[in-house]
Amino acid sequence: MIVLTASQLEDLVDRPATERAVAQVFTDIARGAADQPRPTSMGTNAGTGRYVLMAALSDTTGTAAVKLLADVPDNSARGLPTQRSMIVVLDREDGAPVALLHGGVPTRVRTAAASAVATRALSREGSRVLGLVGAGGLAREHVEALRGVRDWNRLVIWSRTPERAAALADSLEWDGAIEVVDECASVFAQADAICTLTPSVTPIIRGDWLRPGQHLNVVGARPRPDEREVDSVTMARSSVWVDDMATAETKSGDLMLAVGEGALTLPDVVGTVGQVLAGLRPGRTSPDQITLFDSVGIGAQDLAIADLLVREARARGVGVELDLNG
Repeated sequence: MIVLTASQLEDLVDRPATERAVAQVFTDIARGAADQPRPTSMGTNAGTGRYVLMAALSDTTGTAAVKLLADVPDNSARGLPTQRSMIVVLDREDGAPVALLHGGVPTRVRTAAASAVATRALSREGSRVLGLVGAGGLAREHVEALRGVRDWNRLVIWSRTPERAAALADSLEWDGAIEVVDECASVFAQADAICTLTPSVTPIIRGDWLRPGQHLNVVGARPRPDEREVDSVTMARSSVWVDDMATAETKSGDLMLAVGEGALTLPDVVGTVGQVLAGLRPGRTSPDQITLFDSVGIGAQDLAIADLLVREARARGVGVELDLNG
């Protein structure tokens, strides 16, 4: 098996290929060519951390994969990453170990790729203004992933830390205007497609800000059913799609808290993005429809990008090969 570190993986990333691979695995799940079980979320009273097992199996890649995600909010006070993960890949045919990957880079890149897939599938083709709520590493990755999805001519950024928003804007290579705004509502007043990318615990997005025809990628909240970025009105006003229904029921506070408050029901969810790509569910049905992709992250995305990264690593001779049977 091959072992790949974070720095090695950073150099192997191919964003267009990742978007295609994520779209393919979404479609495969919808058609039954990949298996995406409900994730397992573990925790005890000994700490606030959650440990999430995310698995998938794919006929297209010929692999199975599982990621163990450690979500540890207390790490912030320790000066450590609040999320850490590892991905293990096995051969689908004989079960042989294929790879062990640091999970940080694949998770960041495949998350933004999923937003790109959803934006291409659900946003209005005439969308021209992209909005970001949040200015961290995931925001930068979303700019890279979405830059070719629509013919954007403007980027609008808001962050609870204005200095981070300004620093992000100054560092980006972007063909068009970039505006940093003082109020989160200003992003929604201007943008056609918005990505929410903050680890918010309580809603920072209000549904009365939404305008007809907008598309939202709701991405940032932690994988916990009691934390969210957007309020119930946002969910109720939107046509909602998910990456996987069972996963959303397990990990999406944006969805489950809105359901608990009576703003919508689980059957109100239109379906998965994969069903749209496979032609099994409708995508956007009118120019004025507000579409929302509730992105909670699934093991199939990790499997898809891990396959790409392992193939590229072996082509370049990168990584350490280990024989676990030795």
